[in-house]
Amino acid sequence: MPIIPTVRCRNIKTALEFYTGVLDFERMDNDVHEDDPSFTILVRGSDRMFLSSHSGDGVFGQAVVVLTDEIDALFKHYLARGLVTPGNPDSPVHEGPLDQTWGTREFYVNDPDGNTLRFVQE
Repeated sequence: MPIIPTVRCRNIKTALEFYTGVLDFERMDNDVHEDDPSFTILVRGSDRMFLSSHSGDGVFGQAVVVLTDEIDALFKHYLARGLVTPGNPDSPVHEGPLDQTWGTREFYVNDPDGNTLRFVQE
């Protein structure tokens, strides 16, 4: 049974530019409508995620875990595509892949609406 998160965004066009332009998600639906409020389906491999600018869908500031096998290469790829880290030494996991004490390697990315994607390699 797949569980698909709905990530709330303020502006669907800005969110799509970030998720498809920087983080390599692909738009699954062919809806060219990008006026707000709007809804779209994103895919990354066999995983799906929904983006919605409808007021009743989700809250800003949520966290979504994205599992990956090649975390260091993925982070470098995102930097090459324009990912900007926040430059915050108090949050090293936002600056690049970090070995966590619980046995995973992770990096975090905040989207334009303050939602956090936690990329995790087990």
